[in-house]
Amino acid sequence: MRNYIIKRLLLIPVTLLGILALNFIIVQFAPGGPVEYVLAQYQGMNTDATSAISSKNSTLATTKNSSQYQGASGVPDELIKELERQFGFDKPAWLRFGLMIKNYAMFDFGKSFYQDKTVWQLIKEKMPVSISLGLWSTLIIYLIAIPLGIKKAVADGSRFDLITSFLVVVGSAIPVFLFAVALIVIFAGGNYLSWFPLHGLTSDNWEELSTFAKIKDYFWHITLPVMVMVIGGFASLTMLTKNSFLDEINKPYVLTARAKGLSETKVLYGHVFRNAMLVVISGFPSLLVKMLFTGSLLIEVIFSLNGLGLLGYQSIMTRDYPVVFGTMYIFALIGLVLKLISDITYCLIDPRINFDAK
Repeated sequence: MRNYIIKRLLLIPVTLLGILALNFIIVQFAPGGPVEYVLAQYQGMNTDATSAISSKNSTLATTKNSSQYQGASGVPDELIKELERQFGFDKPAWLRFGLMIKNYAMFDFGKSFYQDKTVWQLIKEKMPVSISLGLWSTLIIYLIAIPLGIKKAVADGSRFDLITSFLVVVGSAIPVFLFAVALIVIFAGGNYLSWFPLHGLTSDNWEELSTFAKIKDYFWHITLPVMVMVIGGFASLTMLTKNSFLDEINKPYVLTARAKGLSETKVLYGHVFRNAMLVVISGFPSLLVKMLFTGSLLIEVIFSLNGLGLLGYQSIMTRDYPVVFGTMYIFALIGLVLKLISDITYCLIDPRINFDAK
């Protein structure tokens, strides 16, 4: 196992390099950019419309200067050159990529184009929101989905199985944002109840509260967002757990264990559980990363939670490349580390698995 862990650790930098290189190349050919974004703001234009300007419709692209940027009509050449220098586009692409890799190796992600903060400062400010949503949602999803999936496998075909399957299918079919809107209307000052706050992770006077009051205030704010993410995320894990246990229950070693007189509980949790959980554990890294970053984007927008998902989305829209690449680097690194932890957990659950042998 030690050799396998060393190999995987050595592959992490190579994988990160490939991810950064691929996305850097894509960015070079993507329409628009930070210079065009600033030019659009400078001329009082809509940014989306500016990035959509084509060379065929070029009244804005035809300028007295020789600028390569669409929408630069009437903008002094000196301003464009200053923007290129400020954003680093006065250097060739290969040099910019080399400098980025060098800095990223030391976890120096640079400074945001539009905010007077470093990328690390932005990430540290937004991380508590994403961690709160991701960890609580993942924990509750596993606490609900695994026991429910096991119960459904044991009671396969029963009324309980049919009813819960219907509820699971409905839960997975309805978009998450509809659940969010419904909970807001019912419980957060809509047409019915005002039990929960509508925005933020804490109250404005949070610093003035006692320790117990802070804990209470935190859970008061996070209840609805976590509830929405749990509703939208537990369905697939429930069905995965059920199908995994059904596959194991029908195998010969289970029949042999029952024939020896072992109780159903001992057969289920002493033999079946270890093998069936391997498939469930394999999905843990992707689920956690999804809950931490990508899956929480809509929830952060709806509940006004300023987390990493919203930060990444806004940086893409404004072409804030240091923030885009910095957050992507962190996402990829966390995903790779979690995948390695998942493989190590395989071996802890089932010692028969030997990655070194492969």
